[in-house]
Amino acid sequence: MLFGPNGSGKSNIADAIRWVLGEQSMKELRGGKSSDIIFAGTQNRKSLGFAEASLVFDNSDGKLPIEYQEVTVTRRIYRSGEAGYFINKVQCRLKDIVELVMDTGIGRDGYSIIGQGKIDEILSNKSEDRRNVFEEAARNCKI
Repeated sequence: MLFGPNGSGKSNIADAIRWVLGEQSMKELRGGKSSDIIFAGTQNRKSLGFAEASLVFDNSDGKLPIEYQEVTVTRRIYRSGEAGYFINKVQCRLKDIVELVMDTGIGRDGYSIIGQGKIDEILSNKSEDRRNVFEEAARNCKI
């Protein structure tokens, strides 16, 4: 869990995790278009041409279906609109990343990441819809 005062970057971290794992909706990531996540610069620092984020997983227990002790998943996007996904620095497809984390409960659609405003949405759902959310979360929970 992430805890901290307002404005400390908790939502940015959660958004970055969801983005690396393949979130396609910029609305879900609190942005308007994909170039919004690329640093636009300041008076003292020039803008960048791309954005990149990586997640590093300890796979010493072998839960990920790949023969590496440490697995790095990276997503990159350029101002031109070109984008790329990587597993251990080898270019891959989004489908490969989705399949890699499929049974872990940490996918972009998993309820292990609940974004800002989603709690109110869940609580205001009809009881049957709310139950479906909790059942899905329980299926993704690995103890």
